[in-house]
Amino acid sequence: MYIESVPNRSSPPAILLRESYREGGKVRKRTLANLTNWPSALVEGLRCLLKGGTAVPSLEDAFDIVRSLPHGHVAAVLGTLSKLGLDRLIDPKPSPRRDQVMAMIAARILEPASKLATARGLAEATAVSTLGEMLDPELNEDDLYAAMDWLLERQERIEQGLAKRHLEEGCLILYDLTSVWMEGRSCPLAKRGYSRDGKKGKLQIEFGLLCDRDGCPVSVEVFPGNTADPATVGSQIATVQERFSLAKVVLVGDRGMLTEARIREEVKPAGLDWISALRGPAIRALVEAGDVEMSLFDETDLVEITSDAYPGERLMVCRNPLLAETGPASARNSLKPPRPCCNPSVRRHGATSAVSRERRRSQRGSAGSSAGTRWQSTSHGPSTTTASSPGSVMTSPSLPRPGSTVST
Repeated sequence: MYIESVPNRSSPPAILLRESYREGGKVRKRTLANLTNWPSALVEGLRCLLKGGTAVPSLEDAFDIVRSLPHGHVAAVLGTLSKLGLDRLIDPKPSPRRDQVMAMIAARILEPASKLATARGLAEATAVSTLGEMLDPELNEDDLYAAMDWLLERQERIEQGLAKRHLEEGCLILYDLTSVWMEGRSCPLAKRGYSRDGKKGKLQIEFGLLCDRDGCPVSVEVFPGNTADPATVGSQIATVQERFSLAKVVLVGDRGMLTEARIREEVKPAGLDWISALRGPAIRALVEAGDVEMSLFDETDLVEITSDAYPGERLMVCRNPLLAETGPASARNSLKPPRPCCNPSVRRHGATSAVSRERRRSQRGSAGSSAGTRWQSTSHGPSTTTASSPGSVMTSPSLPRPGSTVST
């Protein structure tokens, strides 16, 4: 028996169940049933049976799903990394080591874990996604550690490629230091120091990160766990000027990083501009000397001043009303303002010239000329209100005029 489709002029074809037989030495056929009104799926199922196949009650019953690995997020991350050219930046030539490094980067984004857990998630038998299948399904934790050694040999070349892509003369460079605690005693850099993780008494290592103005990492350097923040500034200046060949940039760091001594002994001699912060005692000294007049904040929250205590520099003063209302009483009263709820914060910029105090006071916040800056804030963030006077600046990482820099 078989199923035959017979054309029917302008009407749909007739679907007939037929069989063949011999009569008088000739092959003849006869119709057993008209299947024209049957659903097409039922007709195809019968056709499969007539050919010796096996029919199933439904399509779901035709398959036995033994494993299904997530893939969409893997494709999105790997596609983005490829579009950014990160694989070619790591190494222009494809290799198993490059694939292993890319796997670690993607795994860090998708599901951060230890090297051992990452290797298990990539291995074929214990995979948690298709990442290992797409890159290297046979690797183990030893391969990952070997790939890190392979990557370390290429660190300087990779960082130079990132610097060429993201940095240029006169740009802002953000720098900060952080720490991570660790177990074990075999790491020569592991020391006890100030723990940013709150793990007192634990060994730790520190690492400094250089970023462009948008926060894109460009360079990283590891330090012993007991290294003070200011002690790392010199090596970063050398990295920028010697390795990246940038003579003039604006270095941005917090008050614990760019201290008076570092600015005087390393930043200024290198010819760099800066944006940093004044400490609380320095702000109180400005208020007591009359350099910060609280009446400046009657109409605006952000003004630019100069002070004889900081010749050749710009000071950006910001009042944070939120901190004034919600901060501790000691913080609100530490500056002894002439009226309540006025808690100023001060950015300090290195400047090429200064405006006299008499002229500044008469102009109520008009701007002087500029170059590098230091910012002191007694709040969690500067106010976004801009000064209304000519030459005033915004609290964003932009260059309002040649030779001046400000940043959040």
